[in-house]
Amino acid sequence: MKRLGELVEFESSGQTLADLEIAGLCADSRKAMPGDAFFALAGAKDDGLAYVGQAIAKGARAIVAERRVDAPAGVGVAYVRNAREALAKAAARFYPRQPGTIVAVTGTSGKTSVAAFVRQIWAKLGLEAASLGTIGIVSSKLNVYGSLTTPDPIALHRALDKLERAGVTHLALEASSHGLDQRRLDGVHLAAGAFTNLSRDHLDYHATLDDYFAAKMRLFATLLPAGAPIVFDADSDIAGRFVEALTARAPDLRGVGAKGRYITLKSAAREGFSTRLSLVHAMGPYDVLLPLVGVFQVSNALVAAALCISTGSHAGEVFDALSGLEGAPGRLEKVGARQGAPVFVDYAHKPDALEKALKTLRPFVDRRLVVVFGCGGDRDPGKRAMMGEIAARCADVVIVTDDNPRSENPAAIRAAILAAAPGAFEIGDRGEAIRAAVRQLESGDALLIAGKGHETGQIVGESTLAFSDHEAARAALEEAR
Repeated sequence: MKRLGELVEFESSGQTLADLEIAGLCADSRKAMPGDAFFALAGAKDDGLAYVGQAIAKGARAIVAERRVDAPAGVGVAYVRNAREALAKAAARFYPRQPGTIVAVTGTSGKTSVAAFVRQIWAKLGLEAASLGTIGIVSSKLNVYGSLTTPDPIALHRALDKLERAGVTHLALEASSHGLDQRRLDGVHLAAGAFTNLSRDHLDYHATLDDYFAAKMRLFATLLPAGAPIVFDADSDIAGRFVEALTARAPDLRGVGAKGRYITLKSAAREGFSTRLSLVHAMGPYDVLLPLVGVFQVSNALVAAALCISTGSHAGEVFDALSGLEGAPGRLEKVGARQGAPVFVDYAHKPDALEKALKTLRPFVDRRLVVVFGCGGDRDPGKRAMMGEIAARCADVVIVTDDNPRSENPAAIRAAILAAAPGAFEIGDRGEAIRAAVRQLESGDALLIAGKGHETGQIVGESTLAFSDHEAARAALEEAR
């Protein structure tokens, strides 16, 4: 139990309200428990004030809101300027433990890989490390499958508290634009931050790309403490704008890549399914055989290395650890082969990511590059034609299928993609699309199954059906033997 006055900074409503004991926090009235403080948040579709009655009926002892609330006697009401910010800070106070070193990474692509690489590097250096993001919580102490890149503040701070109690000292977490905009990360004690890149995504939520960029920048302009190191991909198309936006704050900027000054990439040469890197850092030159391919994976590895070095790890040990990195689940992950033709599963569900994945695989393909993909429903419709054009341009065989149609008509989504992909095949059933792609593979081909990556469900209407690209691909490979 904690006093409301310890959790929330609210406009004075008397000593009695400040001393009100709170058993827990909630922002979903359906999950309210006796003794909770219910935070009435304004959402994109619903207003939390409409659910105050339900929360009280379930036993909420206090309501935290931005506007007037009519509550019965015995239920305290605290008024705040920003309910989302108040919730995040209250969660940080209710669950006060956090790993001692936390880094956050944001950007359109690469967040999951960077977080996974940081965790792996720290672990190889003997530190008790974890990553938290799209694939959930990963550590030697606690593993929890997740679905949100950045969890809500209550779940996030509860997780941080559990990780610290389990002995985790170092954490890398993903910071999504939604999470940053909705104040979910407020109250997290960050040691460093990183920015990967920016391309079209989430325009169903953000009004413009400028708004999307502004949401990402909140990590660096507001949440990071003054003087904290900021790592960025200096080779990104957005790098100049990123640096310019932070110039007035005079932060400790650490660029990586061919144009980077903190870690300079002198050369990157493909060696089979690995990449030989020649690097220069203040501690000296380094030669690294990275067991990954693709320009984007090189960038992700360098961003991860810079985050580790910036938070106290020895540069030489960090660069040595790069040689043992493993790709994050569902990130250009090889799941098998037919007649020597490899099959990859990748989370690419946006135009830039799809193009990068296809271009990464192209040098390894002697014959045909096949791609199976779709687009999610209730999300930015403008990217559908863009992804269709990219697939038709970068692959030899294109099969358009369903992703997570949600409440939209799946056929309409496919039609929008197909309009920009002449010659593409349409197979709505995702499992059948994967089987059809696998059946046609021959020596010299390669198959990319894009869009869902690590996910284990397909959202159709309001239901989530069990489905895994990994399992579907392996089953198709077994059938085609």
